[in-house]
Amino acid sequence: MIEITDKSKCCGCNACGDVCPFDAISFKTDIEGFWYPVVNMEKCVNCGLCEKICPELHIDTLKKNDYEKPAHTIAAIHKKMNVRWDSTSGGAFSALAEVMYDKGGYVGGAIYNPDFSVRNFISNDPADLEKLRSSKYLESYAEGLYKTIRDLLKKGEKVLACGTPCQMTALRSFLRKDYENLIIVDFICRGVNSPKVYRKYLDSLEEKYGSKVVYVKAKNKELGWRNLTRKVVFENGKSYYGVLMEDDFRRGYHTNVFCRPSCYDCKYKGFPRIADITIADYWGIERVDRNLDNNIGTSMILLNSKKGEAYFKEVEHLLEWRETKFESILPGNLALVKSMDKPSIDREEFFEDLDKIGFQGVVSKYFPLNKNKQSFKKRLKEFIKPYYRLYSVAGFSILAYWKNYRLNKRKNTSSDFKHDNFILCNKRVVLDIHPSAKIDIKSPFIYGIVPVKGMWVPTCLKMGANTTFEIHGGPLTRYGNGAYWLKYGAYIEIVNGGKLIMGQGACNVGLTIMCAKEVTIGNGVRIGRNVSIRDWNGPHVIINDRYVNHAPVHIEDHVWLCTGCSVMPGVTIGEGSVVAAGSIVTRSVPPRSLVAGTPAKVIKENIEWY
Repeated sequence: MIEITDKSKCCGCNACGDVCPFDAISFKTDIEGFWYPVVNMEKCVNCGLCEKICPELHIDTLKKNDYEKPAHTIAAIHKKMNVRWDSTSGGAFSALAEVMYDKGGYVGGAIYNPDFSVRNFISNDPADLEKLRSSKYLESYAEGLYKTIRDLLKKGEKVLACGTPCQMTALRSFLRKDYENLIIVDFICRGVNSPKVYRKYLDSLEEKYGSKVVYVKAKNKELGWRNLTRKVVFENGKSYYGVLMEDDFRRGYHTNVFCRPSCYDCKYKGFPRIADITIADYWGIERVDRNLDNNIGTSMILLNSKKGEAYFKEVEHLLEWRETKFESILPGNLALVKSMDKPSIDREEFFEDLDKIGFQGVVSKYFPLNKNKQSFKKRLKEFIKPYYRLYSVAGFSILAYWKNYRLNKRKNTSSDFKHDNFILCNKRVVLDIHPSAKIDIKSPFIYGIVPVKGMWVPTCLKMGANTTFEIHGGPLTRYGNGAYWLKYGAYIEIVNGGKLIMGQGACNVGLTIMCAKEVTIGNGVRIGRNVSIRDWNGPHVIINDRYVNHAPVHIEDHVWLCTGCSVMPGVTIGEGSVVAAGSIVTRSVPPRSLVAGTPAKVIKENIEWY
């Protein structure tokens, strides 16, 4: 009979509840939000089945496979970009699932419930792949899963089951024998988080944004795979982007305080792996094969059994892949072999406080976002960064240093090196700035980068009387390491009291901006070579009722302006849109649209790009 006296000895797999033929086992959630089995003594006949299949009690006999260590280590990306984009890593799970669906089989994994708790789910409907795809990063409830899979296998149905290593070990134990029609997939798991803490976290965001959560993506790629961004969308249309350790939940996760107690001594680490196939992020792929890395996710696949090898042969046509050395994955995936450390935070006190003062209360008390507590190394790096940027832009040039000093210290320039807000320009940049012109710097701006050593192309910034140039930051910052990088050959002219506003992003060579009224460029905007943006056509006019000589131009966040395109006066380009190379945009572009031609027309809607 299962009796939990030490919570660190229960992984919460739910298999004991499925195996009990008398329905004597239910699961009770504790103050931490984790469930544990409770036996109804009136129903229990002490048959011992629950103990016989408990993976925690029999790990020594369960931990076996065809190979002591994986036979093959694979780096892979899905050939369909939309699948890779929507996946946590490179889309390996989707490829594995697609083949099983094509066989008419069933695929199991974790999905969100309406309240964003997580449960295990299995079906043979390919339409379910979208909700099965992507990691959820909290413990999933699996009661009923094991019985369902057993019944399907006995009927001769093919099944691909994916879950945490402890759940998939529990599945092997529950079934008591191998089935040829079963493929078991696990993933490298650092530790499972408390569903209760996660719900409190979402509640705190709902309170902050004044609206219900309708969508969550734990590793959204709009800011790049490596930023580990959690995107949360609210009913009112607003979005939250939690980047790296700026996200309260991720920062708390890495204190280890709200992971399941059994995760501190995980019995499913190391080798041999119990699953046929193991999947994960391929951290470090940039050092192995840059062709498989453009910062939108690469999968690592370990083939642990002969069955796993054979199945991969059926899947490989869906992937771009190569075999790599096993040793290459270990530096970026220590969780493959090592359990997480116990937290330094008092766990009992933490969960008591969670009920008393809420999620934001425990954030402030236990893991605040406090830049003053950064390590000496990080503080030194932050201190050096602006001066290193100055050197990288200006080189060893006293004249260039003097030019940048005068630019940032002029009366109408709001520059602050201490807080990383400054404008830097290459020594070849020509500046013609009227004393009354205002430069408002809210984020670093680097002008005239020379990508080809020794090459010189005229680059200038002209600002007339009473003009304004504003540089700001925002959530869609991913290019240039937190600064706007603008390469050589740019010609920016602001005249007639015009105002130019630029967010953070990146621009290739040869940009021309003519601003006499207002030009705004949002955050995360990517600008290709020889792009022209203008809100004024100068003193020339065409005698025509439709002709517009000057009108504001607005380019919203996350827009890609491809090589040689032109944006004309009065145009608004909606968020997430792409303007194809050589296009001339004379009319406003709806959000998330691909436009091309002269004049540019919408050729595709509801696009995503990176």
